[in-house]
Parts: sequence; C-alpha cells; structure tokens
Amino acid sequence: MSGRAALLAGLAVLALAWGGPLPRLAEGSFLAHMAMHMAVVAVAAPLLALGLARRAGAAALPGWAPVAASVVELAAIWAWHAPALHTLARTQAWALAAEQATFLGAALAVWTTALAAPASGPGRAGAAMAGAGALLFTSMHMTLLGVLIALSPRAICLAQTPGGGLFGLDLLRDQEVGGLLMLGAGGAVYLAGGLALAARLLRREESPAC
Repeated sequence: MSGRAALLAGLAVLALAWGGPLPRLAEGSFLAHMAMHMAVVAVAAPLLALGLARRAGAAALPGWAPVAASVVELAAIWAWHAPALHTLARTQAWALAAEQATFLGAALAVWTTALAAPASGPGRAGAAMAGAGALLFTSMHMTLLGVLIALSPRAICLAQTPGGGLFGLDLLRDQEVGGLLMLGAGGAVYLAGGLALAARLLRREESPAC
C-alpha cells in the first residue's frame, strides 16, 4: 500500500469511527465503545503511521522513543478504562472527545516511533528491536486488560446509560464481548506488528553484507 493510500485509509477509518453511529451507540454499550477504541488504535493509527513513515522517510529518533511511547499508551489505555474516567467518557461528550484524542495520539506515537527505525547505520538494530518490543509490550498489556474486562463481575460504567447492549446483549455480556474484542483485535494487531518488525530485523541481520 502506498503512503498516500495508507493515509487516506486511516482518515476514512477515523471518519467512520467518529462520524458514524458508534459514538451514539457507545453511550449505552461497552461493546460499541470498544469497537470505536479498536478502530482508532488498531486500524486507523497503524495506517496513518505507515502513510506518514512512507511519505516522510525514517525519522531521526532516539532508540528509547518507542519504549517511552508504549508506556504512555499503557497509561492512557488503563486510565481511561478505570471506572470513573470510563463513566465520564460514556456520559460527557467533551470527555469522550478527550479520550479518543488521547487514544489516537498515544497509538500514533507508538506506531510512528516503532516504524521509524533507520534502514542503515550503527543504531539500526537497536532501534528496530525497540520498535518491535514496544508493539509486543502493548499487545501484552492490551490483552491483559481485555481479559480483566471480559472476566469482570461488575460493570465498568458506573452511570445508568440510555439504551441497551448491542445485539440484545445484557450489560455484563456486552462488556464481556467488548473485552474479548480488545484482546482479539487490539492485542492481535499489535502482536502482528511487533512480530513483523522482529522478522524484518532478523532477515536484515541474516543478509550478507554488500
């Protein structure tokens, strides 16, 4: 996929996630809220980062940048899924906008720094490994959070929200499926990205020097 196509695809995903029915449905459904979250961090963000990387080329970033970005994303994701902040995002439009902007910014930071390893130079291997490690770390903590949400015996949203769960699901089953979506979609995409970067690094290391 070309850089321009990746950028346009990422923007289209954001338009569908934020301009479609999901924000309204998310008021009463954890699953809809999680679908919007995954569309932003696991679909739009990597597409946008891929497009930016191909248009701008490799950035001169310190090797620790992907690791720092992954820690920031961990803090953002776990904080916004704490009951108090999650309830605020489900009941206040400004909080939902802040949450989504935080998710997008943190995910873009992870993906762009992970993809920015230089193609050559003394720091290439370390930077590429840091990028792969950042994506794998994010996959692990996102999977863990998804499991905790899916197994939670209590609703994360503390407020009485309008409507019911998607597809006729009750409150806890709707949340359970949302947690499974997080670990199945978010965890899998970040895992695939990390493994792809690690495999690319190994192929380069095994290639004979020119």
